[in-house]
Amino acid sequence: MLSAALRSAITRHGGVRSGQAAVRAMSSSGGATSPYTFLAVSRPAESVTHVELHRPEKRNAMNKAFWSEMVQCFNEIAGDPDCRVVVISGAGKMFTAGIDLMDMAGDILQPRGDDTARISWNLKKTIAKYQETFSVIEKCPKPVVVAVHGACIGGGVDLITACDIRLCSQDAWFQVKEVDIGLAADVGTLQRLPTVIGSRSLVNELALTARKMYADEAKSSGLVSRVFADKEALMAGALEMAGEIAVRSPVAVQGTKINLVYSRDHSVAEGLDYMATWNMSMLQTEDVMKSAQASMEKKSAKMIAFSKL
Repeated sequence: MLSAALRSAITRHGGVRSGQAAVRAMSSSGGATSPYTFLAVSRPAESVTHVELHRPEKRNAMNKAFWSEMVQCFNEIAGDPDCRVVVISGAGKMFTAGIDLMDMAGDILQPRGDDTARISWNLKKTIAKYQETFSVIEKCPKPVVVAVHGACIGGGVDLITACDIRLCSQDAWFQVKEVDIGLAADVGTLQRLPTVIGSRSLVNELALTARKMYADEAKSSGLVSRVFADKEALMAGALEMAGEIAVRSPVAVQGTKINLVYSRDHSVAEGLDYMATWNMSMLQTEDVMKSAQASMEKKSAKMIAFSKL
């Protein structure tokens, strides 16, 4: 169940909206919501949760609060039966400028420990904690649609590659920035970007040169699946897509995401075996009969009442 704190945050942030009102809510939220200082959480449409990076005065740079709040937020969402799909976006002029180096300098440049072994051990634990901030998006059984406008730098690329569907506006650009600040990207980009784009040469080029990739190239390379004219159109498109996912069987949708992620990291034979094991129970859902009947009657999925999951 969604925690009382998060439910309160959603209620204060505007509750359930539809149509253009929902788009306005997604693109111009009122600020970060309790219990969060970095995130603004809302419910812009039925079964859709919107998580907005909301530190626009600092270009949504990822400070210390971000790393723990994302984990808390997505752990809550994972268990929320009222949520079937998530949309992530950024407030202000850009999606995110990446890691806030000034705020994070203590953790990164001055790790605790009495000697090299202990310093290294503590630094590894810190990196693992940061990695979980993005892995929790991938582990969440609810599909996650990310809408990128303006810049998506450094940690922003780590974030979006952990999402299931990536959309952007025409003014968006992406940059694997870490080599420019003297380190190898260590919280997901180097592991996920090769599977997202598929071209090792292009991934290597982006990671080793830190050059910018603009929207058209991001689309042609497969980093994003759709490009919209501007942020308003982007948010409307993201909400529409989320709505299309949300009306379908949560058993089918969540099972699809879980098996897609599993198959990415395993052989075809292993993926097929896992799928068979998964569906030996999931095929017994009443959702199959409901969907089949609606299809025979030429009814839209929106007309089917699926139980919460």
